[in-house]
Amino acid sequence: MNRLSTEASISNACQFGSRISMESPDAVVALERQLDLALAQYGRLPMVIVCVGTDRSTGDAFGPIVGSRLAHNVKLSGIHVLGTLDDPVHAVNLQATLQRIDEWYPVKPFVIAIDACLGKFDHVGQISLDVGPLRPGAGVKKVLPEFGDLCITGVVNVSGFMEYFVLQNTRLAIVMRMADIVADALTSSLARWYEQHPTRRLGM
Repeated sequence: MNRLSTEASISNACQFGSRISMESPDAVVALERQLDLALAQYGRLPMVIVCVGTDRSTGDAFGPIVGSRLAHNVKLSGIHVLGTLDDPVHAVNLQATLQRIDEWYPVKPFVIAIDACLGKFDHVGQISLDVGPLRPGAGVKKVLPEFGDLCITGVVNVSGFMEYFVLQNTRLAIVMRMADIVADALTSSLARWYEQHPTRRLGM
């Protein structure tokens, strides 16, 4: 679980736009556009999508829910999804997961990190795309390794007080709506990017 900055969330990548609200009727399309631009500039194969979180906490289930949707929907050679409801990537096994990724790939893969975060009250329900690493655990004051070339975070609740309790008592409806938006947008954007770059297919 990541912590959202109180400043603009997309540092070093303002051209990708601002936060996207789950309440927007065009939320999926807006996130797709940002992803299209980011993948066109930075995306490469092999690619690993790491969805961080646990199903033992409603708020922190955002990542694994997205991961389960992507694992079902994204069947593209050279693109792999880690972190699902059945096999989550969380604080206990994150370091080992990152080590396995290093061992699996002779060429450093492009990593997309996905996680829940806490933020201001009026940011709840918003989704952000950042270029650069994810800082998992910062919202609950855990020291975990930063990782990722691109990260997607969803603000599931309010930060600043009893973060573990807040995460555990987050409304599932908010988490599910945000997870649907991210999974749908990323599935479409990845398929489009993949088809536009057939020479990048590795047959993995």
